[in-house]
Amino acid sequence: MGISTLISTSNITSATSLVEITSGIDSTYDEYMFVFTDVHHDLGGSNNGNHFEFNVSTDGGTNYNVTKTTTYFDATHAEADSDASLQYKTGYDVAQGTGYQILAGSIDSAADASASGIFHLFSPSNTTYVTHFYARFNVLSASPANNTCKETNIAGYFNTTSAVNAIAFKAGVNNIDNAVIQLYGIA
Repeated sequence: MGISTLISTSNITSATSLVEITSGIDSTYDEYMFVFTDVHHDLGGSNNGNHFEFNVSTDGGTNYNVTKTTTYFDATHAEADSDASLQYKTGYDVAQGTGYQILAGSIDSAADASASGIFHLFSPSNTTYVTHFYARFNVLSASPANNTCKETNIAGYFNTTSAVNAIAFKAGVNNIDNAVIQLYGIA
């Protein structure tokens, strides 16, 4: 990895359904890195197991519906030492679809639960090749049991040669009520 330059910081401190980053992703850098700290979702209702998801745009954020193919696997270990696993999650990947991709699955709804991670986006302004990405997150998860440590690994590509120039993050259910999202350019 090269030298990182901070481009922007988004501090979410009250409930929001969608966090959009519509500037700073351009041809300045060949790699962009998003760092997520303390992603926590709204506890309203019975939403234990909420997901943290993303999608990208090629039109500055008007539409978040770029076709993608992805893979998702995770490693889990329950706090009570009752369960541990390493598995490919077929229901969490996207096969040539335009929907949102899960980054951190099944975040526990406890007041102290959160997710943190890093997301890499490669050559988003390139109009010759598809745009690749990968991400790793650590989650206090509600699945397979409450209080489970989960590491998620996601990778894929956006099946377009249009420049990717905006990205949106959201909770699968309800809202994000706390998070810090930093965007870096990597030289």
